[in-house]
Amino acid sequence: MGDFASPTIRTFQVFPDLPESLKPLNELAHNIWWMWHPDGVELFRRLDRKLWEDVYHNPVKLLGAIDQEKLAAAALDEGYLAHLGRVYMMFKAHLSEKGWYQKAHTEQSKLLVAYFSAEFGLHESLPIYSGGLGILAGDHLKSASEIGLPLVAVGLLYRQGYFQQYLSADGWQQEAYPELDFYNLPIVPLKYADGSDVHVRVDMPENAVFCKVWKASVGRIPLYLLDTNLTENAPADRDITSRLYGGGTEMRIKQEIVLGIGGLRALEALNVQPNIYHMNEGHSAFLALERIRVLLNERPITFDEARQQVMATNCFTTHTPVPAGIDMFPPDLVMKYFRSYIPSLKLDEEGFLALGREDVTNSKQGFSMAVLAIRLADSINGVSWLHGDVSRKMWHTLWPQVPPDEVPIKHITNGVHVRSWFSPDIQFVLDRYLSGKWMTDPTDQTVWEGVNQIPDEELWRAHERCRERLVGWVRGVLREQLTRRGGSYEEVQTADEVLDPEALTIGFARRFATYKRGALLMRDQDRLMRLLEDTKRPIQFVFAGKAHPADHEGKELIKTIVNFARSANVRRRMVFLENYDINVARYLVQGVDVWLNTPRRPYEASGTSGMKAAANGVLNLSVLDGWWVEGYAPDLGWAIGRGESYSDANYQDTIESNSLYDLLEKQILPLFYERGGDNIPRPWIARMKNCLRKLAPVFNTNRMVREYAETFYVPALIRGERLGANNLERSIELAHTKDHLRYKWSGIKVVGVHSSGNGNFKVGDSVKIEAMIDLPDLKPDDVAVELFAGSLNATGQIEKPTLLRMKYSQQMAPGRHLFVGEISCRSSGRQGYSIRVVPGSMDLATPFEPGLILWN
Repeated sequence: MGDFASPTIRTFQVFPDLPESLKPLNELAHNIWWMWHPDGVELFRRLDRKLWEDVYHNPVKLLGAIDQEKLAAAALDEGYLAHLGRVYMMFKAHLSEKGWYQKAHTEQSKLLVAYFSAEFGLHESLPIYSGGLGILAGDHLKSASEIGLPLVAVGLLYRQGYFQQYLSADGWQQEAYPELDFYNLPIVPLKYADGSDVHVRVDMPENAVFCKVWKASVGRIPLYLLDTNLTENAPADRDITSRLYGGGTEMRIKQEIVLGIGGLRALEALNVQPNIYHMNEGHSAFLALERIRVLLNERPITFDEARQQVMATNCFTTHTPVPAGIDMFPPDLVMKYFRSYIPSLKLDEEGFLALGREDVTNSKQGFSMAVLAIRLADSINGVSWLHGDVSRKMWHTLWPQVPPDEVPIKHITNGVHVRSWFSPDIQFVLDRYLSGKWMTDPTDQTVWEGVNQIPDEELWRAHERCRERLVGWVRGVLREQLTRRGGSYEEVQTADEVLDPEALTIGFARRFATYKRGALLMRDQDRLMRLLEDTKRPIQFVFAGKAHPADHEGKELIKTIVNFARSANVRRRMVFLENYDINVARYLVQGVDVWLNTPRRPYEASGTSGMKAAANGVLNLSVLDGWWVEGYAPDLGWAIGRGESYSDANYQDTIESNSLYDLLEKQILPLFYERGGDNIPRPWIARMKNCLRKLAPVFNTNRMVREYAETFYVPALIRGERLGANNLERSIELAHTKDHLRYKWSGIKVVGVHSSGNGNFKVGDSVKIEAMIDLPDLKPDDVAVELFAGSLNATGQIEKPTLLRMKYSQQMAPGRHLFVGEISCRSSGRQGYSIRVVPGSMDLATPFEPGLILWN
């Protein structure tokens, strides 16, 4: 029998047949807006509650699968039509109303931000995310829509998403990769005017790769997603967008080329013209190279001249507190994929590779995507106060002569889109007592003060409903897990008895990386068992989380927890839920009483799951790492340990596990079970109210996105317009200024320093400083001469220095200039100062950008 020849398949699409009065449902189903409005969720659930669960809350699939008779009945149901009309009116009002940005920045109406990320976590029905980075990106888009920020987003459409997790009989994580049906997802393929699909081309070493462009709508924000699973692509290239974080190093560089370069070309094909580009992690950093290439193709300028303009309008957010978490490619692999691209940048191969090297002189060093992003962005930030500090130290080698505290990396603390994560019960109570004002501006802390007006009984009952819902849901999920795993009849029956709807419930759910120490609670199992066996003050734990498929140690942690939880005297008090995703997270952060987080400080960059819990009045029990350093106060939750870092990891685990047990035994359990005659824990509820009042308005993405707009986007727009005016006149001039400074810098000398007085001063006195500086072939305003002054510590180093710019006084001789300054003696003790010279151009993003600094 001969080989079977695949027949030609001609495609067509079938759409739901909606009665005329229900037509708005299709528009609503294709916009993620509905998911953060309980009324919108209920609109779809109401059509068929069982089917809604079966299609995993996917409204597009629901409308395609529902019985036509139910649609006909809904079309005649006046109550349902009134519900639909109310939701649709709210939706249309959101799309057309002016937001905070339009009101606050009328002079910067031209702003359009392009936000690039390798993953977006918008909803469980669109599973193209793995964890915190993606959820943060999704919440960024939702808040951008709410505040009216002009923004488009770009990502990849993974046909297998991130893996589905299930456990073997012995508790070992297994991975499954089901294919997504794009035509039953809340996305649409984009078309040109002639009806053909929008395709863009990216060149790879062996051949071109074509990418189809899809769109997901998030309120008023479009998210463009690239898909390489096209028949015109080679089989290996069709797999580029098959799995999120799947495959090896070569697959990763191909994905990041498609994201960065292909994503930029997709925007061009759609005639979308952003003026600010935000790289959410280093995965999309190749977009900066493509922006430079486009400028060089349009104008007869050099790489450095084009680079200045691109840097001015690029922002980069790093989420990684350890070098090992950064994408690093071998030089030969980078050359394989970029050798033919490099000439279009007007660079040689060494100049290109140096862009991604931490040490530009080390030709064997790998090519870092974070270093590339840092070198091609003027605006750089970490995602919490502590992470900003960690990042400045981590990347200090890129600015070796700059004090770590002055390394030009800022921080903008993450948040969560609170309306996506509120339980309907909590939201109902808030709507009643905060009069809906919190929805207009969830960052208005004065509005949140109204939480104190909520009667304790009402808030507690709302929370108890969430816990009861969690317990009921966990029992159903566990029953399915055990049945699928081949559990015995007795095991499956036990699932109906796990957890107590009234017991203190603690949740732990996150990626099972080793630094997150998922099994820290198990360190002293005897002590843990005493807690679990206490019938007077019952306590129970719900765990969830995935380990990366290649992370053997992370899988071992999961196995440890699963096997401990299977013990006969534990199984009713401890559960591990498979396949952690947005839906699982929603039940947990709404239904537990305490959110547990045990990272090894300082490796948690932010940790937004605890913010989601706090927004539901759930108290945090966490190591002082990430966001909790900023959020913690004794009246809000508990801190495990004292926020110290230890060189001995084993010792640190011992100290902090003991602290965890102490807190549970001596503070948390007594407080939770401190009840009056009405059985209401009023001191506990006071802390719940404090969480809502103090944390929800601060740790949310509406505040975060506003901060990005004020700190980065708008200043970058203004700077970009200034540098780009008159055919990039000032960009070109700045590039030449930097070249000139680099050429002349070695000739700069501090030839004399003189201070007033005899070295002994009183508080209130001033010390006058004069510095004689040789500036050969440079003007005085080409540099800034600064006093770096402050109190000295025991080792003779200046602590918490003050920077004072010295004034230009006069020319003393050809090329020799006098600068003067003054230090005010505000406190007694041993003081000191240094003089430093840095570039002085007003057009520099920071004086440290050219890497030139002279200390004396």
